[in-house]
Amino acid sequence: MKKFKFSLATVLDYKQQVLDALKGEHAAILAKVRAQEALLERIEERYSAYNLEFRDRKLEGLSIAEALLYENGLRALEREIRRETEVLHKLYQEEEAKRAEVVAAKQETASLEKLREKKLQSYNREVQKAEERLIDEFISAARAQAGA
Repeated sequence: MKKFKFSLATVLDYKQQVLDALKGEHAAILAKVRAQEALLERIEERYSAYNLEFRDRKLEGLSIAEALLYENGLRALEREIRRETEVLHKLYQEEEAKRAEVVAAKQETASLEKLREKKLQSYNREVQKAEERLIDEFISAARAQAGA
């Protein structure tokens, strides 16, 4: 019997390549998300440290000019936090969309792999039947020869 050949093998290979590419893109977006989270955390830590320094200086007593300088610095850090938070939310949306693409590609690939498995099982059953017929013919021929 001829060797098993899945007729949609090229489609399955293509879908697998697409899935691999999407997984790579998703991983890159996740790396961007983690980097943005780390950046935001550093800015928030700077804000907290600067705010603590401002409170300590207020207790010690500071001039109006220094107080305004601290307040302007804090407002600038707040704007930076808002800006970086918006960037992070956009990255979250991008990551979610890419994850949905990966899931869809996985489903397509899985359905083709399941079809390939069914075709392979059917092929294996046919091979087994053909071998059984060959054995039956061999036994019948041997009996006929022994009887003659």
